[in-house]
Amino acid sequence: MEFHIEIVGPAPDVDAITDAILALDPAALVDIDPTGPVLRVAAALDALELLALMQQAGYPVAPDRVFQVPSICCGGCSG
Repeated sequence: MEFHIEIVGPAPDVDAITDAILALDPAALVDIDPTGPVLRVAAALDALELLALMQQAGYPVAPDRVFQVPSICCGGCSG
């Protein structure tokens, strides 16, 4: 699933967040959107798991700042 997290205040430590998420999903992608203050996360986890991992990485996030993006998956790579 893809999530967008609104960044409020200083930018988060993307490396720490990436490390925490990669421990659960080695294929995850994490970056900061260059067009706005948004952390983008694409990973095989749900919003509650993401919130827990963000806390673990030292960047606690309020649930109302996490937005799940509708899937654009065509299903073609799943076999």
